[in-house]
Amino acid sequence: MTNDNFDLSFEPSAPVQANTHTDVQPLAAKLRPSQLADYIGQQHILAEGMPLRIAIEQGHCQSLIFYGPPGTGKTTLVEIIANYSNAEVERVSAVTSGIKEIRQAIDNAKRRLQQQNRRTIVFVDEVHRFNKSQQDAFLPHIEDGTILFIGATTENPAFELNNAILSRVRVYQLLSLSEPELAQVLQRALTFINQTHTVQLVPDAQQQLLAIADGDARRLLTLLELAISSAVVGQHNVLTQQQIIDVAGERIPLYDKGGDAYYDLLSAFHKSVRGSDPDAALYWFARILVGGGDAKVVARRLLAIASEDIGNADPRAMQLALNAWDTLHRVGPSEGERAIAQAAVYLALAPKSNALYTAFNAAKQLAQQTANLDVPKHLKNATSQIAQQAGHGMDYRYAHDEPGAFAAGECYFPAQLAHTQFYQPTERGLEKQLQEKITYLQQLNKNSHATRY
Repeated sequence: MTNDNFDLSFEPSAPVQANTHTDVQPLAAKLRPSQLADYIGQQHILAEGMPLRIAIEQGHCQSLIFYGPPGTGKTTLVEIIANYSNAEVERVSAVTSGIKEIRQAIDNAKRRLQQQNRRTIVFVDEVHRFNKSQQDAFLPHIEDGTILFIGATTENPAFELNNAILSRVRVYQLLSLSEPELAQVLQRALTFINQTHTVQLVPDAQQQLLAIADGDARRLLTLLELAISSAVVGQHNVLTQQQIIDVAGERIPLYDKGGDAYYDLLSAFHKSVRGSDPDAALYWFARILVGGGDAKVVARRLLAIASEDIGNADPRAMQLALNAWDTLHRVGPSEGERAIAQAAVYLALAPKSNALYTAFNAAKQLAQQTANLDVPKHLKNATSQIAQQAGHGMDYRYAHDEPGAFAAGECYFPAQLAHTQFYQPTERGLEKQLQEKITYLQQLNKNSHATRY
């Protein structure tokens, strides 16, 4: 991407001035805006006329959860809301705090409301790390208006927060910043820095910085600050692409077992195999491994794919997936991961059918709806003389005694469900032959006069 694709002439509405307390603060903290006019990004929820923007400007925000990747402005938005609401912010870290700290924050909020008639925002960073009882501790104080609760999380709240909290807050998803938005953040940072000393960024260095930041404004500013520090030490005022690469180091893969990235990578792998793209399947498998994931997770997913997306179109897929998992168990990751890769490629190129998956789901749904229906007498097991006298097993036709080992016209459903059909094979792979067999058997049933209903 070239610099022509976005505007680098952005100027803040007013020069960002350093204050006497920010000398030791990181650049990201020094540049944190306090007004919506200076906030960059998230226009899908903060554009003119959007409900959240109106609520912030009027100082009437309700309890919120901000959900999104790192460096997208969650904490900054909390500070802006506090500024517009003339509210005090009580920070509670879900990483280091417990019930004691929560109670202290609530007590401070009550005292502030009683003595100063001033609202308090209790801001919980990484709120998904709080357990259910810790989350519940906020509920009565959210309901009675003692606090304005705002949580920030990088994980999907639907999975990580309990329903009691979710029913009392509005969830807003924040998105990674686009490259033009990051360019605005970068230009603002250079304007601020050049108030005290001159720093220049060659175009290649700028592009490298935007690329490495990858939508994370905090990462962009941290890398810029590190690069400037090394440049000042070396008595240079021009930052090069190589300097940006040097300070960036090796990018830690985005992967956190149990987090959104974990499930996103697995989802991408599954959909690549389902979509018959072996190269993409190998890529996402490699991404999981590079991020520290366990190949057994992918082996389990391949077994799910074998029954969900391939089914009887190629029954060998299930066996190959099992063999790959067994290989991983027997010989370890070095050779075992290659076996998983082999299975992934085979399953990606195998004929696809979800006919079995669909049929089984339909069968479970019908079973739930008709669980009161009795087993027909001819299908019951005559295990005792009493059962035989009750007619259990009577008139049952033993298939092996019938022509072709098929009891044409026999009904194996409750009478109310006769002629029910779940499984409808596709024309792909082995299922084409299975459909021919089903059609043949259906014709035998049709021609038979031995129907029992």
